[in-house]
Amino acid sequence: MRKKIIAGNWKMNKTPSETVKLIEELKPLVKNDDVDVVFCVPAISLTTAMEAAKGSNICIGAENMFYEESGAYTGEIAPNMLTDIGVKYVIIGHSERREYFAESDVTVNKKVLKALEHGITPIICCGESLTQREQGITIDWIRQQIKIAFLNVTAEQAATTVIAYEPIWAIGTGKVATTEQAQEVCAAIRECIGELYGEATAEAIRIQYGGSVTAASAPELFVQPDIDGGLVGGASLKPDFGKIVNYNK
Repeated sequence: MRKKIIAGNWKMNKTPSETVKLIEELKPLVKNDDVDVVFCVPAISLTTAMEAAKGSNICIGAENMFYEESGAYTGEIAPNMLTDIGVKYVIIGHSERREYFAESDVTVNKKVLKALEHGITPIICCGESLTQREQGITIDWIRQQIKIAFLNVTAEQAATTVIAYEPIWAIGTGKVATTEQAQEVCAAIRECIGELYGEATAEAIRIQYGGSVTAASAPELFVQPDIDGGLVGGASLKPDFGKIVNYNK
């Protein structure tokens, strides 16, 4: 039985002092032993967040990471910088990174390999645009993203990763894919992993849905057989995130 994982992607929000305040507010609201809870916060707040989350069930993740150990990469964050402060998760390949910072499937793969090398769990994002969905190529597009992201990743490594399916047209728009649409794509992702690695790996890997997830939509989404939680944007910055984490209560 796969344990649900519900992660908040804070994006470019909250100063370090605001981070402490929000984590203190959310701590009692996100208690749920049935769920892994992750807050992915801006880089400048990682150390502060780690300290604020001590003694709670909250794990702290990064929103991005570079694929080199060190060097002349101004503004980037190396994997050992994350592990040094105890960061366990990192979001890789979010659609906003792809759109605004020219990340490609190839760079996503490089980052996935480097994260795994350092024992960091990558939350690997994939998703289609509205045009791609309307053209009927959603599954083909997602399969391509997954296959490239997992190039040279072993079955053992793949089983420990998290995949986040986020239809781009549903991120921050208030639009949510129907439960049937979300389940269909997450099932297709699991099938693709099965083709690459076998049934055992496909059954072990956790697949999230993301895209305007709310306390109202979470229960129906998260009980689907191939949806193992969510990657939550705006709602993770509000007390309602506790209701999302406790969707099963």
